[in-house]
Amino acid sequence: MKKIIFIMAVAGITAFSCTPKTVPTANTQTATADNLAQGKTIYENSCGKCHDLPEPTKYDAQKWVGIMNWMAPKAKLTEEQHKLVYDYVISVKK
Repeated sequence: MKKIIFIMAVAGITAFSCTPKTVPTANTQTATADNLAQGKTIYENSCGKCHDLPEPTKYDAQKWVGIMNWMAPKAKLTEEQHKLVYDYVISVKK
């Protein structure tokens, strides 16, 4: 019985630690045109240098959280750059 409880506890901790973190709260209502332009530039230059870029409308805001949390460290984005890119990709409408 102790073994089952231990396994369940480890599985719970692992699942919790692997959940995506959230990016700084994006507020595209107050994002300036300049900030969105900066986000687009960072997206194209930092992200696009390693791979083809998906259209921002391909994913919803929640999916972009996971993508950004996975890719921003690889692109060596600062927290501010991370937020700018996130604000940009979720601001693009279909």
